[in-house]
Amino acid sequence: MELLDAEQVSEVLAELEWALEEGELVKIVRRRDFADALAFVNEVGAQAELAAHHPDIEIRWDTVTLRLSTHSLGGITDTDIALARSIDQLG
Repeated sequence: MELLDAEQVSEVLAELEWALEEGELVKIVRRRDFADALAFVNEVGAQAELAAHHPDIEIRWDTVTLRLSTHSLGGITDTDIALARSIDQLG
């Protein structure tokens, strides 16, 4: 696993529903209410377990913020991109 450079990350971001903030992929998702937000977090958790790669997750009532990076390498890798794509499929 290798870090992606800034150009590679920019190219991939054009295909994803994520933003780049402070070296991390970030996605903010709003749901109907807390229960729906929590259900979404559980779906994300299932995808993360399958990938053996886990986002940082913050939940505030109806809003879920996801942050992805490979902490051990200090940046974004293909593993982060693959999980971001998988999460985008959840809706």
